[in-house]
Amino acid sequence: MTAQAAPSPATVLETLFRNPTIAANQFTDTFLKEIPLAKVQQIIDQLKQQFGPLQSVKGDRLDFVVHLEKGSIPTKLVLSADGKIAGLLFGAPTQNIASLEEAIAQFKTLPGQVSVLVREGQTTRAALNPTQPLAVGSAFKLAVLDQLQTQIKTQKLTWQTVVPLQAQYKSLPSGMLHTWPDGTRLTVESLAALMISQSDNTATDHLIYQVGRDKIEAIAPRNQPFLMTRELFQLKSPKNRSLLERYRTASLSQKRSILAELATQPLPDVSDFAEAKPIALDVEWFFSAEELCQLIDRVSDLPLMGINPGLARAEDWRRVTFKGGSESGVLNFTTKVQSKTGKQYCVVATWNHQQSLDDRQFVALYSSLFDVLKKNP
Repeated sequence: MTAQAAPSPATVLETLFRNPTIAANQFTDTFLKEIPLAKVQQIIDQLKQQFGPLQSVKGDRLDFVVHLEKGSIPTKLVLSADGKIAGLLFGAPTQNIASLEEAIAQFKTLPGQVSVLVREGQTTRAALNPTQPLAVGSAFKLAVLDQLQTQIKTQKLTWQTVVPLQAQYKSLPSGMLHTWPDGTRLTVESLAALMISQSDNTATDHLIYQVGRDKIEAIAPRNQPFLMTRELFQLKSPKNRSLLERYRTASLSQKRSILAELATQPLPDVSDFAEAKPIALDVEWFFSAEELCQLIDRVSDLPLMGINPGLARAEDWRRVTFKGGSESGVLNFTTKVQSKTGKQYCVVATWNHQQSLDDRQFVALYSSLFDVLKKNP
């Protein structure tokens, strides 16, 4: 008798998506210690519910694409010697969209306010409310980087300028610098890289302090006062609701006075924001899709912009630069890609709604834009 051959990786993925339930014996013990079986089942059920039944699995070695009826999921799979799943990673799904026009039609069905812009060079390929300013979350950090780059070009700062971490500019996650000791010294370049690649809020607030709030307001005049992330968290803390209401109805000078008050107040606890409910979406950072394209155009050549490719598959493009942003009720993706033939595309999508957003649907739609551009350059 001969030992039964282990199933191929494609067969393993097909089994995962065809069977109504998955079994523990399909995974290594080490995998299940890290990720519970119920969690894997939940993810696969959600994907099938959103995109329909399995059609096929394509790929080889570690990289595969699971094709469902209405979408595709890039997947990395590692098998043990006996054919059990030792590693499994699903990338951002893409919705099956035949054209940019079809994608825009799908974006129009989303509740709330939506803005989309797909630009090739300076030519608009597709658009939906591209000049409408919307809340964009951390995508505002492109404006901080733009002003930082300007000050480096004019020699007011250098990439090697050293900045010590200060308690008054520490913020809440995302990021990690809020956990580092006060006085830790970092270069401006390190702070900028963390601000863009990890959306580190503490790095961001230190850079806003370095370049000057007023200088950023000069290139983003709609956003006055230009908030630090720490200030946003303070204003939206449940403990500061009365202060938030004062701020929302205040004049510009009164708003600046309120921010001065906040400078003496402690940072809220991250647990204060456990409830995923949109809070005062009028207190945010507002940019149109056209403005975000202009910003990412100006900073995209910086090496640090290529650290995190976001939702575009880096292997499909010569270069990918990205910055996104989110809070409850706000979602933005801003990407610039260069095709392997040298064409430049800017792809921006923003969604605001007074209720929690279906991130999966928006991600799939946004990702589909790159599939269309890749196939029809």
